[in-house]
Amino acid sequence: MVNDETDLPPLNGLRAFVAAGRYMTFRAAADDLRVTQGAVAQQVRGLEDHLGLRLFLREPRGLAFTEEGRAYHVAVSRAFAQLSEATAALRSAPSRVTISVTPTFASKWLIPRLSEFTEACPGIDLRITATERIASFHADGIDMAVRQARPPFGASLRANLLFRQDVVAVCAPGLVAEEDLPLDGASLSRMTLLHDTHDLWPAFIETAFKRTVEPARDLRFNQTTLTLDSALAGQGIALASRFLVQRDLEAGRLVQPIDSVLAGELDFYLLMPRQAASDASLQVRDWLLGTIKEQP
Repeated sequence: MVNDETDLPPLNGLRAFVAAGRYMTFRAAADDLRVTQGAVAQQVRGLEDHLGLRLFLREPRGLAFTEEGRAYHVAVSRAFAQLSEATAALRSAPSRVTISVTPTFASKWLIPRLSEFTEACPGIDLRITATERIASFHADGIDMAVRQARPPFGASLRANLLFRQDVVAVCAPGLVAEEDLPLDGASLSRMTLLHDTHDLWPAFIETAFKRTVEPARDLRFNQTTLTLDSALAGQGIALASRFLVQRDLEAGRLVQPIDSVLAGELDFYLLMPRQAASDASLQVRDWLLGTIKEQP
């Protein structure tokens, strides 16, 4: 009796036994396995010796199962079929790549382009983790991450620049009359400013007007994506990196009420471990970089 994994029967013997039991001759089993008839007979005999019992009766016209051999053949054939099914499923399963991005990058840039990704990389199952938290690649099972950062990143990380942090002001087109655009400092002081945790309005106003401006009202959110949703709803003026709002600007859902651009200190980088990057991860990286390069 087999007691543990170290006492498993030889695999070649099991394969020869299954084939011989399927055809009930060593010759036909040998043709199926593309080995000699003597090799099949020897492998089956070695399996019988390993198990300490007879599996076949050798008769003049071929083979016949013993009682133990018939029951064993059913079980071993089922096990080989399960191995074949598991292997086929593994080979047909898509490669998985997990990317950690900020909620704003996910909702405003990546998600609108997922159909393009699926078309370009049909064999990859992309898993998106949206979080502001700094990711641990190993502990969190992350293959790559998009973060606002500045070099250097360390020798263990591969870094690709995705977007500069070119910050613009945006609002719904109905919030400000077209003839009043662009806004000056006095006009801005009558508006509601939408803030996120980056708190870039003071620096933006200084760049645009060379002085401070006190707005009529401030609304504060903990994520940039919320300020942009609020801006789309016509509730005030938000700040965001230009690439995050480019589609909304082109579609006319948002407008730029102020012409100035603030060059931020933290650009957007794609980060991934330099070692052990999978082929699928490199394919996702190439798609991201290629998509960005194609943008106007």
